[in-house]
Amino acid sequence: MKQSWRQQAACRGLDPAIFYPASDDDDDSGVARDVCAVCTVREACLEYALAVREKQGIWGGASE
Repeated sequence: MKQSWRQQAACRGLDPAIFYPASDDDDDSGVARDVCAVCTVREACLEYALAVREKQGIWGGASE
């Protein structure tokens, strides 16, 4: 059975709060962006967020 992109994500098991920073400043969003930078399913994550019009958080290394 093929794993979904979510099961392969580098962020799996991390505190989701880091992907919902108080601001887009590097200090607030840097940890999440660092995780996304090494994620093998970053594109799939971003495509999902765009498809469902996610308005909050950092998805695939990008914010709203």
